[in-house]
Amino acid sequence: MILNAAVDSAIAIAERRIGKPGEQVFAGRPYVMIQRSFLAFKRSAWFVILSGFVEPVFYLASFGYGLSKLVGNMSAAGHPISYAAFIAPGLLATSAMNGAIYDSTWNVFFKMHHGKVYNAMLATSLGPLDVAIGEIGWALLRGFTYAVGFMIVVTPFGLIPSWWGILAIPAAVLIAFGFASVGMGITSYLKDFQQMEWINFFMLPMFLFSGTLYSISAFPRALQLIIEALPLSQAIGLVRDLTLGQVHPGTLWHVLYFVVMIVAGLIFTTRRLQNLFQK
Repeated sequence: MILNAAVDSAIAIAERRIGKPGEQVFAGRPYVMIQRSFLAFKRSAWFVILSGFVEPVFYLASFGYGLSKLVGNMSAAGHPISYAAFIAPGLLATSAMNGAIYDSTWNVFFKMHHGKVYNAMLATSLGPLDVAIGEIGWALLRGFTYAVGFMIVVTPFGLIPSWWGILAIPAAVLIAFGFASVGMGITSYLKDFQQMEWINFFMLPMFLFSGTLYSISAFPRALQLIIEALPLSQAIGLVRDLTLGQVHPGTLWHVLYFVVMIVAGLIFTTRRLQNLFQK
């Protein structure tokens, strides 16, 4: 009886998609993916997510306060600020990136190549866009959690001097969305653990050179232009503008950068999943 009811439900869902735009790729049920991720989180993944929140706090304590007397004040738009206030937005942006990337790469890699989860899901009424949005949606929840937790920690220390800083939370979600939408599609091309290490190969230099811990003005102008094109540099610029209250037209450019990244990433990931599992 239960099996027959499940089959009837799947048939009904598939029939409701007929004639609707995007019927081959979207069933309107990405929440199913989020529900599954939440169940997995309750059973075993909570420690991994907790570690992602603690990491930027450790960086802030060790660098922001441990080295502050050696570094002295930093300059932001001509105004002096403490070293801790300078690196806090960079660590928030990096935390949003890390949470989104690891959820949309290693998590997706295991589901794709070892658990064969997507094969089973896409044999049901779910479409590839449901899978992409569901997985990315879970990464956004993780990015949102990191942002809220980090803001709760740093605000009492006076590291968010502007009321614009509250917008750093939705900005962190936007950043997570951009990285997750692209990361999932890239992961679909990686076949083994050795290739997955390429992700760290690119992420670590991006963290070190994108202005997280120091200003990129230390580099020659030609190298600055390359760094400014990197997504983490754009993310740090967006969060730093908001937390320091230095909102200007360039802030909208940071937002537009991630909007384009999200749209391109969703199209790229959806088509890739469709080619892989719905041939």
